[in-house]
Amino acid sequence: MATSETRAKSLDLLPTAILATIMTKLDVGSICCAASTCTAFRTCASQILSFLPTFHLLDIAPSIDLLRPLLQPSNPYLRSLKVDCDRLNDSAIELLLRPPLHELCLHNCTDFSGKLLSEIGRRCQDLRSLCLGSMSEYRVQAIDDISDLKELLHGCTQLEALILMFDVSLFLHHNSAQVWALASEKLTTLEIGYIPSETVTEMLNPTLGPHELPNHIQPSILSSIQKLGLSVDYITDAMVSMISQSLVSLTHLDLRDSPLTEPEVAIDLTNAGLQQLNQYGKLKHLSLVRRQEFIVTYFRRVNDVGVLFMADKCANMESIYLGGFCRVTDTGFKTILHSCSRLYKLRVSQGTQLTDLVFHDITATSLTLTHVSLIFCNLLTNHAVMNLVFNKDIRVLDLRNCKNLGDEALRAISTLSELKTLLLDGSDISDVGLSYLRRGVIGSLVRLSIRRCKRLTDKCISALFDGSCNMELRELDLSNIPNLSDNGILLLAKSRVPFSELRMRCCPLIGDTAVIALASMQVDEGIWHGSSLRLLDLCDCGRITELAFHWLKKPYFPRLRWLGVRGSVNRDLVDALARNRPYLHVECHGEELEAD
Repeated sequence: MATSETRAKSLDLLPTAILATIMTKLDVGSICCAASTCTAFRTCASQILSFLPTFHLLDIAPSIDLLRPLLQPSNPYLRSLKVDCDRLNDSAIELLLRPPLHELCLHNCTDFSGKLLSEIGRRCQDLRSLCLGSMSEYRVQAIDDISDLKELLHGCTQLEALILMFDVSLFLHHNSAQVWALASEKLTTLEIGYIPSETVTEMLNPTLGPHELPNHIQPSILSSIQKLGLSVDYITDAMVSMISQSLVSLTHLDLRDSPLTEPEVAIDLTNAGLQQLNQYGKLKHLSLVRRQEFIVTYFRRVNDVGVLFMADKCANMESIYLGGFCRVTDTGFKTILHSCSRLYKLRVSQGTQLTDLVFHDITATSLTLTHVSLIFCNLLTNHAVMNLVFNKDIRVLDLRNCKNLGDEALRAISTLSELKTLLLDGSDISDVGLSYLRRGVIGSLVRLSIRRCKRLTDKCISALFDGSCNMELRELDLSNIPNLSDNGILLLAKSRVPFSELRMRCCPLIGDTAVIALASMQVDEGIWHGSSLRLLDLCDCGRITELAFHWLKKPYFPRLRWLGVRGSVNRDLVDALARNRPYLHVECHGEELEAD
């Protein structure tokens, strides 16, 4: 039997070209793992990293000491760089920013200052796509002018897509139109994490300069934008009108707001604002969503009349998302279904007056829906789903918090052979109802969520997973099921389904036994143990003790990158786990886990 030394020598005999060819097919994380196994792989990995065109490392948040040897300074071929910067700060700017880059995506930039923006403008002038996430409000507020954002927009003249997922108003104290006038003429995609609606109106409507006549023709700002996504304080008629008038090439519009107080008519969306949409007839995708992040609020000044006006101009729309339109009834929603013949994606949230009648005659339309989301539409019953499934091409079905849906809805859903994502949070389904899915769609599903379905028990696991078919399911959410216990998770482990994400938060009967079972879970014919899980959420599971933490340490769950724990767990145990697995994202404050 070959010893480890003999195997290492045999690897050294492999031609370098073969090793290099294999490694070029791997992502950066896999290359690093291979490099840690033997000298031959380590030498080959070092060579590969010196000419790799794509460097994506988002599974872990590397320190600068780990990142420095991986990001070869001599690599002139690097074009795409994506890094989780949670452990980095301004000292990493020189390491990250390379002149040849065409794509730069930096997540979790909370420890960077505004200097990051200006340095990107100076160093990366050939960028085509830039995404920056979560810059620190505290660090940005130390800046007294807007020079950093100016430097970014002025320097990156080739920019086609700009995504700034933070409060951009911190950089825009005045003259926002003058700043955005510096943006690349090639810029077609713009997404902003937060910007006041008044600032949006100002930046698209530059005022006259001190020496310009009233009839002076103003240059168009951001005139090439095709995709615009903004999170604002209030979606208003003035902002919608200005966007519709100024952006002549707009095909995608995504607007979200989260009011702090109930908006007055001057700072709200009304029927008149909806009538201004799509003035140039190019809009294909529309999303207007009012979120209830701070208070319970809706678009109270929009009714069926406004939707009729909008639908009249939106016959070519392919995707529509309306959230918080509490006064729109079946009449308005049916108008959309019957007017937009090309619609394939329909999303409605907080549709408080949406009933089964909307889908009563859906077979009379020519629609081929593939994505349907009906969230918090509490008047819907099983009959709506029975009519909806005449669209046999549905791939994504989101029915979260439709509390009147039950087992008959699942019987109808089981006929959707193309279904990949099914979200049933808070519905009135039972173990028996879930068994209907096993007869139909369970073999095609990739993502399933049944959280807060209070009637479910451990039997729901055996109803879904009996080992009779190969399953594509990778993401499963079992959170907030009060009667789900360790016995159910033991059945899940025996199914040997290679999940990548498993959520079981707020299950009072889940404890150490479930963790041990998952750690010992065999997939891939027994080669790996628990290795497929990348995300595991155990937040507020009632019976988790110190024992479970021993099974969360290495070598168990070798691919785990996101872990949620909280409740009675001792903070010392979390700290010890963090030392054992320094690149594991541990959330212990109750927040929802979201894998990148």
